Amino acid sequence: MTADPLALIPDLDRATQRVIATADALKDPAAPSLLPGWSQGHVLTHLARNADSMVNLLTWARTGVVTPQYPSWEVRESDIEAGAGRPLADQIADLRDSSARFAEAASALPAEAWSAELSVRTGPIPAALVPWRRLREVEIHHADLGADYAPRDWPEAFAHRLLHEVATGREGISCTLRAASLGHPVVVGTGGPPTINGPAYALAAWLTGRSTGDGLVVEPIGPLPALPDWI
Repeated sequence: MTADPLALIPDLDRATQRVIATADALKDPAAPSLLPGWSQGHVLTHLARNADSMVNLLTWARTGVVTPQYPSWEVRESDIEAGAGRPLADQIADLRDSSARFAEAASALPAEAWSAELSVRTGPIPAALVPWRRLREVEIHHADLGADYAPRDWPEAFAHRLLHEVATGREGISCTLRAASLGHPVVVGTGGPPTINGPAYALAAWLTGRSTGDGLVVEPIGPLPALPDWI
């Protein structure tokens, strides 16, 4: 998958349309999602507020004025709780509108602004990473809805990039990952053994806590390593 932020926008547009289509088919946003303690309404509201938070980061990059992604983590959580119980039609309209605001902000960003350094909860990032981070949110949380979309439905290029990114950032474990669609191993920590084999999407889903790892093959035979929480 390309590192060019503008080249990712069409992928993000398609991912957004997919999650909106899934939301259109939901019956009750109060139904539980796959995230503990969150309903499907929580997930949809989070996706909408996340889009607006990414607009804040692009505004920072464009203007040079420090504009945090969220005013605080407490505000982020309270906004999600406040919006989670809304009717489904309101949730979908909110997600559609907030996604459009993000697309407009990205298309309006001058080329030189993509190199601006921003700060997020996990540390500094260049503005050029913002479209990828939004795409990551949309694809992962689409699967979190627990509806008719799962990690197996992630586009292969997305699964590859997510796998490499998460493997690089994982701490507290060491192993080697081998995906049939990749021509090289992916090292976690200091590498294996064990070596864990499976499709790229399944390995990425396991590393991000979206799967228990059923179907992955461990060599030598044994249990999968215990994973710390993924942030």
